[in-house]
Amino acid sequence: MVREASSDEEDDNQALVPEHEVKPLSPRHNQSQFGALEIVNGLRVRISRRLRYRRWQWYLLAICLPLVLILVFFSLDLGRLFRGITIIHADSPGDRMREAELRALFLLRNQELGLLHLWNQTVPRSSAPLPSITSPPSNNSSSATVKADLPGTPVPGSLEEFRSALLEQIKLNKQIQAALLSPHRARNASLESVDDNVDAYLSGTGVGVCRKVDRPADRRTIEWKPKKDRFLFAICLSGQMSNHLMCLEKHMFFAALLGRVLVFPSHKLDYDYSQVLDINHINQCLGREVVISYDDFVVKMKNKLKIDRFICYIANPPCYLDEEHIKRLKNLGISLGKIEAAWPEDAKLRVQKKRVVADIMPKFSSDDEVIAIGDMFYADVEEEWVMQPGGPIGHKCKALIQPNKLILLTAQRFVQTFLGSNFIALHFRRHGFLKFCNVKKESCFYPIPQAAECIVRVVERANAPVIFLSTDAGESEANLLQSLVVLDNKLIPLVKRPNHNSVEKWDALLYRNHIGGDPQVEAMLDKTISAMSTVFIGASGSTFTEDILRLRRGWGVASHCDEYLCKDELPNFIAETE
Repeated sequence: MVREASSDEEDDNQALVPEHEVKPLSPRHNQSQFGALEIVNGLRVRISRRLRYRRWQWYLLAICLPLVLILVFFSLDLGRLFRGITIIHADSPGDRMREAELRALFLLRNQELGLLHLWNQTVPRSSAPLPSITSPPSNNSSSATVKADLPGTPVPGSLEEFRSALLEQIKLNKQIQAALLSPHRARNASLESVDDNVDAYLSGTGVGVCRKVDRPADRRTIEWKPKKDRFLFAICLSGQMSNHLMCLEKHMFFAALLGRVLVFPSHKLDYDYSQVLDINHINQCLGREVVISYDDFVVKMKNKLKIDRFICYIANPPCYLDEEHIKRLKNLGISLGKIEAAWPEDAKLRVQKKRVVADIMPKFSSDDEVIAIGDMFYADVEEEWVMQPGGPIGHKCKALIQPNKLILLTAQRFVQTFLGSNFIALHFRRHGFLKFCNVKKESCFYPIPQAAECIVRVVERANAPVIFLSTDAGESEANLLQSLVVLDNKLIPLVKRPNHNSVEKWDALLYRNHIGGDPQVEAMLDKTISAMSTVFIGASGSTFTEDILRLRRGWGVASHCDEYLCKDELPNFIAETE
């Protein structure tokens, strides 16, 4: 093996030819050399071609690669991935995080002090303090005129909006501070000294975000001085009790215009109003007899019951009377005169025309002893005048149509037992409301989670600890709503009026006088409790809600935070119509 290796080396050495030595070539050797040259030249050509081909590949790759990277960057948003990367140094302990949080807390505290200083500049010093947000404002509170020395000071309306927005920012600031402070309370007790009584402080400065709406100083009124022997017989047929009460209010307005005594209908024809309304209260407020019950009317007419003339405000059907109601009137022993429409041309209208006093007097003035004008619920007459606080008639009380004394006292006892002075009332209408709302241009039937969010926003502004719930919703809906009404991780109780229990005495007056359990009495009781609330949330499109708002306006307890549920919002999901 060694020998073979050495002979190979010798052969290799012999193959090496020095540059200065030239050997003659044999023909055979020349032929082999030419063949080698051809092979070398072929290789050179192939290598050259391959190199040129690969060079174009590199050029193509250099051009396409950036384009590919750009497309990938924008499609996958790699920038977001890089921006989300946090570099954690080995020398960054948890203390730095706590130090940053405390620094943020310090800055937020300074922001709060600055906001409070700005708030103090908006409080009118020369005026009486506004009611506190933590308790219902007093009845004798009055609006104050804010005089500004600086140019550009907002007018009172915009100033109030500015103050309300500023208060919301202060409360938000406190929530941020509490969130930052919560991990450190257990570790550092000294942090508890941070002022956490912003509500108490603001109360002292006279904040009234949900204060009462001031009654207008000048009310447009008409004197009701009826002739003792001229009567207007009330007929209200449309809908339920709330519709009928609105109908009665318009009847009172017409009776005042026409100088007639208003006759409340019989319970055989309509509801028993004596169980739910304080009829004598109306006469006491005006200091004269302006309304009488049906039984008193029978006595005055000496059993000669009649309606001399029907002058119908509603043309189709006339007076909103059908054959069934005409028959019931006759069964009461009432003789009926001719039934005719004041405006026969209105029979073709789908929507009632707006009417004013100048339209009313020529059509309805009559010397007949007893007249009737039919159902007035849909009548559109002097709406602003009729709907103003206290109504259109001059009187010495807050409201003419109000619950009777038994219901009023029972409502007060319920509030004292379950709610206290500061509570929100919610009318949460559900039964039959889904179909009713969805045929309207803007639906008013809200999914419960969305409704809960709207309620929580009002709770936050009103700063009330409890909500009175007046609803016809089923238990499943009410329970879900209760579970979602949460503020600052605290459940806000929804209190419904419980069933009668002889152990509880708050409703004893009703049962002692044999009206407890009556559906209309209980409905009026819910209205009365709701009307006594600090803030009221109503159901848009509900006459039950509208009657509560009427009472609140009349009693002078309407709040700047009163609103319809989820006002200015549409349901986030609406089912298709049938």
